Amino acid sequence: MRHRDRVALALAHEETDRCPMQISFTPEFAMRLEQEIRRGTGKLHNPHGGGNTYELERNLGQDLLLTSVGWANNYYQTCKPGEEYVDEWGVGWRAVPYETRFGRGIYTELVGHPLADEKSLDAYSPPNPNDPRLYQDARRLIQEHGQEYWIVGVTVTTIWETAWALRGLERMMMDLIENPELAAHILDIPYHYHLTAAAKLLELGVDMIWLGDDIGCQKGMIMSPDMWRQTLKPRLATFIRTLKEMNPDVKVAYHSCGNISRVIADLVEIGVDVLNPIQPVCFNIEHLKEAFGDVLCFWGSIDEQHTLPFGTPEDVRREVYDRIRVLGRRGGLILGPTHHVQLDTPLENFQAMVDAITSTSMR
Repeated sequence: MRHRDRVALALAHEETDRCPMQISFTPEFAMRLEQEIRRGTGKLHNPHGGGNTYELERNLGQDLLLTSVGWANNYYQTCKPGEEYVDEWGVGWRAVPYETRFGRGIYTELVGHPLADEKSLDAYSPPNPNDPRLYQDARRLIQEHGQEYWIVGVTVTTIWETAWALRGLERMMMDLIENPELAAHILDIPYHYHLTAAAKLLELGVDMIWLGDDIGCQKGMIMSPDMWRQTLKPRLATFIRTLKEMNPDVKVAYHSCGNISRVIADLVEIGVDVLNPIQPVCFNIEHLKEAFGDVLCFWGSIDEQHTLPFGTPEDVRREVYDRIRVLGRRGGLILGPTHHVQLDTPLENFQAMVDAITSTSMR
């Protein structure tokens, strides 16, 4: 079965030979994996896009390949601890090191916000989403692999995360209440950018558009559901409607870490087809399937917080089998970890996940 056919059947809640799989990794884990399978490219692996050769993904037997345009691509621009840079949006970053038993990695953290002073807004100019260079990777991916793989156009950090990166999280949260006109103006900047990018990716021929903003915490949302419905839901609704008017067959996935159970019905209402990443520490998986399994598909669900880094290979296999049994019942599941695989994950656990997914029949 072609990879793209496997995904299409799963998203139609139909029977497949095995569960579709999608896995991404941090640059540091990707380097370990390249050394293990001896297919190193010598290039920095950026899970958000930018020159990905997809050799790792294809070697592992993945079914979905991702191509990304937008602010999220700036997360991995450096591997030098302590280095700082400013991206094309004017957002400042610093590479902060961390240690694991498998070596040192870095996370890039925000240190500068170009709209921290609201007086800067009048003179602010965002990047140009019509720049043809942004779509070179997508065009190449579709031409080389579009006949075999399910191609996902990624425009995550679609509205909220980019907006607060421009303004600063605390200021943006306060603006929602104290200065809603200013908040709306800033929210519209990434909204219009990413809508243009998503439309261009759709015109190129991607099969799915992946939207998303982290609006959840472990036990609830970062803002009230009413505030989300007032500020973000209308923009998302227009975003999705625009894409589905362009192509009624396009699938729309939505990402948010954390527990966003109070707005899942709203996401279904505005046209979301697939929910990601389904963190098992944040949801009752069985309840989620029973409540929304007929109207939503699920993507992710393998625990990146506990099972992959700290469990045993048998723990990992058991979790894969359980997800297939519960979330994969009657179709509608793409299996993978709930985030990029981190440097602290043992390779034997990673391989146990891949082997369990690719060897377990859904029939």
